[in-house]
Amino acid sequence: MNTRAESNPEPEVTATEDLMREHGVIRRALLVYSQLAEKIRNSPGSVDAASLHKTAQLFRTFGEDYHERMLEEQHIFPVVQKMKGEAAKYPAVLIAQHQRGREITDYTLAVTGSGKIGAQHAEPLSRAFEGLVRMYQNHAAREDTIVFPAWKTNFSNKQLDELSDQFEDIEHKMFGKDGFEDAEKTISGVEANFGFSDISQFTPPPPPKP
Repeated sequence: MNTRAESNPEPEVTATEDLMREHGVIRRALLVYSQLAEKIRNSPGSVDAASLHKTAQLFRTFGEDYHERMLEEQHIFPVVQKMKGEAAKYPAVLIAQHQRGREITDYTLAVTGSGKIGAQHAEPLSRAFEGLVRMYQNHAAREDTIVFPAWKTNFSNKQLDELSDQFEDIEHKMFGKDGFEDAEKTISGVEANFGFSDISQFTPPPPPKP
């Protein structure tokens, strides 16, 4: 007898879909930074430094070491750099921004590692988060709308399927299994610790009547 899983297999995640859902995890980590920047500036001792440290660790392992180094810098950017047109100008800037992000992650890990954010780090850390969030809002938006679509045009559907399998192999080698599922679970836990799980709280009030 066929099981439900056998009769209704989960659709395979394409290479570009995989890249974009990984961006979703990265964006959620950045939203944590964005929501906490002002609180850190005003009251660093009231911020759960351990959960912030966990966010930075996730950003490092899943965002920087896996998504950026292993996928974008090894498989996406070299192809796009050889293309003609607008997309080709982006990889050099994106790589430089990756490096700046790693520097900020280094700093975040260093100043949150003791379990408490010192007053002397409040303003620098807040500014670093604000700059990182602004940079990645522009960075990821260009990747999703210009770089990834341009990269995709270089391959047939069969080749894209093969690349999806290759990306999955890299993910399994790095994390021992599906790294996305664990990353999503980790960021969900961080959001819960900070009270950010219910996204209805971020719905703005209605605008004034004209």
